[in-house]
Amino acid sequence: MATKTTYEEVGLKAGLEIHQQLDTHTKLFCNCPTRLRDKKDSSISFKRYLRATKSEMGEVDAAALEEVKYRQTFLYKGYDSTCLVEYDEEPPSELNPEAIDTSLEVALLLKMNPLDAVHTMRKIVIDGSNTCGFQRTALVATDGVLQTDEGPVRVDSLCLEEDAAQKLEPEGNAVVYSLDRLGIPLVEICTAPDIRSAEQATKVAGQLGMILRSTGKVKRGLGTIRQDINVSIAKGARVELKGVQNLRLVGEIVNNELNRQLKLIELKEVLNTRGAWVEHRIEDLSCFFASTASKVIKNAGGHVFGICLHGFAGILGTEIQPERRFGSELADFARMYGAGLMHTDELPAYGISELEVEHLRRVFDAAEEDCVVIVAAVREPADKALNAVMARAEEAMQGIPKETRRALPNGSSAYMRPLPGAARMYPETDVPPVEIAAQKLEYIEAHLPETFEHRKARYKDKFQLNDELADKISRNVNFMLFERVMDSYGDVSATLVVRTLTDMLVELMQDGVEVEPLANQHFMDLFEQLAANAFGKEAIPAILKLLANKPDMSVEQAITEIGLNVDTAEVTRLIVGIVDTKRDFIRDKGVRAVGPLMGIVMKELRGKVDGKVLNKILEEQVAAVLAEG
Repeated sequence: MATKTTYEEVGLKAGLEIHQQLDTHTKLFCNCPTRLRDKKDSSISFKRYLRATKSEMGEVDAAALEEVKYRQTFLYKGYDSTCLVEYDEEPPSELNPEAIDTSLEVALLLKMNPLDAVHTMRKIVIDGSNTCGFQRTALVATDGVLQTDEGPVRVDSLCLEEDAAQKLEPEGNAVVYSLDRLGIPLVEICTAPDIRSAEQATKVAGQLGMILRSTGKVKRGLGTIRQDINVSIAKGARVELKGVQNLRLVGEIVNNELNRQLKLIELKEVLNTRGAWVEHRIEDLSCFFASTASKVIKNAGGHVFGICLHGFAGILGTEIQPERRFGSELADFARMYGAGLMHTDELPAYGISELEVEHLRRVFDAAEEDCVVIVAAVREPADKALNAVMARAEEAMQGIPKETRRALPNGSSAYMRPLPGAARMYPETDVPPVEIAAQKLEYIEAHLPETFEHRKARYKDKFQLNDELADKISRNVNFMLFERVMDSYGDVSATLVVRTLTDMLVELMQDGVEVEPLANQHFMDLFEQLAANAFGKEAIPAILKLLANKPDMSVEQAITEIGLNVDTAEVTRLIVGIVDTKRDFIRDKGVRAVGPLMGIVMKELRGKVDGKVLNKILEEQVAAVLAEG
């Protein structure tokens, strides 16, 4: 992680966009369910070709123009749970009222100002993720704020929008999307660029996630929340990093983008010092690879085309992110047209010989400080790929381009498209605006859920939990069950209940136990029996494991099957017997004999009787021996 001083020196600014699926019964603009399907269940498929359109200002968005260049075919998979709205064959219905109410609840939790009316807009997106070529989005609230240790972070906007279709593996030349996810309601929360460090970015993302989950009305699980991060530095440019699904990666991605931009600034200075330039000449080099051993070139039918980047030697091989070099940046552009890229910074390699590299250099009269770039593809995609590479190489000599990048699992990122602008938006004429009544806002505000922070403080005060345990259970889905147990069986240790509902369940799952069959009533009955001293706390994992495998079994039956039934008289007799054999030891040690003797007792009765009960009986028997003298 960079230091605070480093962040200040480079002028880091960052903002977050959080996209969270809402757990509504139906989708945003139709009555289809919001559940994902097994992709094998698809019973409908159709193809579409999307084109860029002008905004209400008469302009075409740069990101849309970029997508048009790829001329992709989109194949969509539908289900018996999707409808004509998803297929763009029927106008959308009105905005889902349940989704509006939940978005207003989140807005009020963030101290935002809801609008008097919610108007739906169209956001042009022609990457295939929506069948109609745009995403519907509606502004709900503005001007909120989050307090952090590093200072306040403004929350500029909260929008309600439809989720995109899910991308699947390609089929032939077609990009494939599944329509079960399309239309699930999302809230999009956008902060101002007030974040000044990677650590603060992580904290803000965590705070927003907690507020969303505190409603109890959002979906949980992988892919239900996605975070986009906007990052810029003083001498760099604003870059949007899309699709961060792991909160732990937020800070790492911010740092990696900061370092990427710093490295690109260094490379720009090197290129300018060298007087680097891009020769706009694409050569057909296929004749030099007629007998090549390269599988990459053979798979492309032996077609090879190339360009020369003068003064770029060593630049493409320079690492600018973990596991990614500047050559990887150029390869992102070539890949958009289905072409694989190679260059002389890394050759000979991939089956390409040293002699073949010499031929490449000779064609372009390339000097030692020059770099030859080649792609293995037929003429049309090769020309498009190399023209895109030349444009990006020229940008490298000017500065850092504003662009949208895809977050990668290792914390790095890859090019997606130019940064979109205002030209991508225009009004949605099929969906009427929704007026927000003052009475509705008053009702929602009066019934706002308790935040995690408030719940945590309450648990610490009421149940004397330490900070770690109070934090753990306040964020856990079982927090209401915890409260029920404590209200019903207050004599049970709150610490034990928390550990049972959190860590113990995780440990059972790690041991291969499927805990899903365990119902709330199982836990209520478990702690009822524990409060009645029917067994010792050490037996809880064994009981839960048995109940998970046999969910129809009662807790009492589980206690019997495990063999935990022991009456108090029998326990007392066992302890008296142990004490009788250790009278001399007791007289020698006095009350200090209780500890060692407790170990012997627990060996016989662990899990069958609560340790506190055993300790009390043992203390009474030891006291009786000492009283005899």
